[in-house]
Amino acid sequence: MHKLLPIKNQMNGVFVHVTNLKESAKWYSDLVGLDIDLDQVVSPVYNIPLVGTTSLTLDDHTFDPEFTHNVSTNPIFNLYAPKIGEAYKYIKDKGIEIVREIERVGDTAWFNIKAPDGNVVMICNC
Repeated sequence: MHKLLPIKNQMNGVFVHVTNLKESAKWYSDLVGLDIDLDQVVSPVYNIPLVGTTSLTLDDHTFDPEFTHNVSTNPIFNLYAPKIGEAYKYIKDKGIEIVREIERVGDTAWFNIKAPDGNVVMICNC
């Protein structure tokens, strides 16, 4: 039974902190097969249009001079790839750095890649 609380049991968005908004918008859009008009990418944030209820927002903190960019060496989120072997080959063919090879636990499989700012993103079949 779910209690009625002011915070819902739903993930709405993931923020990824970047240093070059246009480069990152191009990289993430290309990764998930989206065309992008870089003239539409305007600082400080850009939302990658994803399928589903969760959004991916890239943020370069243009208006925050106190911000310090810290890279996460652990996955900051995962992208869904039901056929993990095909996803792995796709990433290799794109020349994207793989920082953790495919691992399997039961029916779950994943591997990790490095984004342009050095953050780690997981590619997972669930």
